[in-house]
Amino acid sequence: MATHTLSQAFVSNFLGHSPNWYKLAIIGFLIANPILVATVGPFLTGWILIIEFIFTLAMALKCYPLQPGGLLAIEAVVLGMTTPETVYHEAAHNFPVIMLLMFMVAGIYFLQELLLFGFTKILLKVESKVILSLLFSLAGAVLSAFLDALTVTAVIITVAQGFYHVYHKIASGKQYHHDHDASGDDEVHELHRSDLDQFRSFLRSLMMHGAVGTALGGVCTLVGEPQNLLIGHEAGWHFVEFFIRVAPVSMPVLVVGLMTCAALEATGWFGFGAKLPQVVREILSDYEAHESAKRNKQAIARLWIQGLSAVFLVFALGFHIAEVGVIGLTVIVLATAFNGITEEHRLGHAFEEALPFTSLLVVFFGIVAVIHDQHLFKPVIDWVLTLDGAYQTSAFYIANGLLSAISDNVFVATV
Repeated sequence: MATHTLSQAFVSNFLGHSPNWYKLAIIGFLIANPILVATVGPFLTGWILIIEFIFTLAMALKCYPLQPGGLLAIEAVVLGMTTPETVYHEAAHNFPVIMLLMFMVAGIYFLQELLLFGFTKILLKVESKVILSLLFSLAGAVLSAFLDALTVTAVIITVAQGFYHVYHKIASGKQYHHDHDASGDDEVHELHRSDLDQFRSFLRSLMMHGAVGTALGGVCTLVGEPQNLLIGHEAGWHFVEFFIRVAPVSMPVLVVGLMTCAALEATGWFGFGAKLPQVVREILSDYEAHESAKRNKQAIARLWIQGLSAVFLVFALGFHIAEVGVIGLTVIVLATAFNGITEEHRLGHAFEEALPFTSLLVVFFGIVAVIHDQHLFKPVIDWVLTLDGAYQTSAFYIANGLLSAISDNVFVATV
């Protein structure tokens, strides 16, 4: 909608393309909070602030939570519910997690070519859909135990998109080198339509198995998920100790997850079970052979450097030779120096994925500062501590699960 006045321009610019009802909700929160502090006090307002912040996390698809959540956190500081010093203390205390997000995620970005190479080989060499799904899920789990789960998921999606684009192009009567828009099916030949639909179903299920695998593996280790490092930092656990401590829970969950993956593919329930059509496999194999023939010595050298960097990463984490963020920064230096990535703009792309969430994490710490200064969780903790030992663990487990389902698990771990 065109803006005719300056006031309309301000309204249009506020939170960008978010729905109007969402903008009004955030404005309502910002207006209500000072009134609530003056009437019911900072303690109850603090609880309402948590609910408001969880709302911004739950509505992340409407607007990235950094902006609305950041406005709420800034207002909390202005209203005296916490102080800038407390926010800084919370951020400084959790600096290893900030370094993890800044440098480890960026480091894995420079290993993506190797990951793409590996997942491509798995996809084309294994014909059994059950075994292929298990391998994708298990590969996602193992990689996410040492790398960043989000990056591994992005690589799996990239592999699927790449192969889909190749077959869509061929099904539309074009060759590998032709430009093509795969967003529509108007040019797809009628003969290929059923194979294309089956291929889509095949890729959807495979991406889901891979994504679930990253969650199954990411929960097992210190660096698999950011919240793990938060917990490990507080508990004083390093990489190996963290793995051993959580294994009684994480290993059974991993096994059950892989069994569920196999069961879904074997039964075909819930839209799973689609197999790769033979015609599609032949086209993709020809394409991979075509690409492999074009791979020169420089490309092979890049893969070797990325592989050696990955080996260093695994050993560095296992023996805890440095903080996780420092190890990630070392991977960046190794993978870029020996592969000739020295231009600033090429380096900058690696940080685009992580820095928005890193900024959001500091906003999390602002909300945690309110919780700390207002002692919001003291009544809840006191009540849980009155329960018997086994019930205490169950109560925390259920509460964390429910909160993580509607908000962000890093925020829950931070709290």
